[in-house]
Amino acid sequence: MCLSIPAKVISIDGDMATVSVGGTEYRASLQIIENVEVGDYILLHTGFAIQKLDIKEAEASLKVFEEFIELNRRLDEEESTTGKRIL
Repeated sequence: MCLSIPAKVISIDGDMATVSVGGTEYRASLQIIENVEVGDYILLHTGFAIQKLDIKEAEASLKVFEEFIELNRRLDEEESTTGKRIL
């Protein structure tokens, strides 16, 4: 299974960009997509920008990631108090 994550482009230097994911910065190759500008959202996969996202798509994806983080936190909390994993 492949996983790509939405990342916001914060700077561009040639065909490389610095992107932000959850406050952490990564380098991303822009070699396979065109017309990327600072402020755009891209899908980041193994160091490559593989698709440009519109802001609504990016925000929806980021919301799902936040929901997974919250669910995982609640499961960990339940496990620590009961000694049992819910799922």
